Amino acid sequence: MPNSIVFLGASGAVGSATLQQLLHFPDIVKILLLGRREIDVAAQQNVDQQQIDVTDATSYEGYIVDFNTAICTLGVGQPSKVSKEDFVKIDKTAVLDFAKTCKSKGVNHFQLLSSIGADASSRNHYLRTKGELVQALEELHFDRLSIFQPSMILTPTNRYGFSQAIVLKVWPLLDFILLGKAKKYRGILVEELGKAIANNIRTHNTGTEYLQYDQFKSLAHEH
Repeated sequence: MPNSIVFLGASGAVGSATLQQLLHFPDIVKILLLGRREIDVAAQQNVDQQQIDVTDATSYEGYIVDFNTAICTLGVGQPSKVSKEDFVKIDKTAVLDFAKTCKSKGVNHFQLLSSIGADASSRNHYLRTKGELVQALEELHFDRLSIFQPSMILTPTNRYGFSQAIVLKVWPLLDFILLGKAKKYRGILVEELGKAIANNIRTHNTGTEYLQYDQFKSLAHEH
């Protein structure tokens, strides 16, 4: 079946990398990009963009017609720089509202960019919120739910200042000790993660799947 994709959050680093891969797929009949601002993307007949209020599902529900796949990479760039309330508003509530709308519109495959360690029972606010979202998504019973759980996302440029600059330099050097069960904590290049998210729509599965480092590397190199 040809893929038709509604995409929330394509303007971020992971979203951009995912979109660039999707644009190479000849079997995608249409892509709807929903976001707070227009994305600078080469004009293609199968791509439509709509500027919306991500916190108000009524601003976009009318656009979601005849799509079988949804991708959501929406999230606060630096959670430590916003209040807990604003973090929950974007990373949990807005995403869940999007998912509920997609479900009501007949979308059967939902893909979410989450985080390693997401757990509804975590004492860490960030990981607990991410875990609560996944738990709520599971209760929507999509035919297929894909949860991407990266550890450190390695971008080619430093977006958030000195502390991120240090992390981007140091994290890749830790790969030699992150073995076995700890391998899931390895950093992943944003280009590889984007390719993995995009390529996953061309695989076949049902139910809920959790994808981590090994799966990212495998999917990123599929043709």
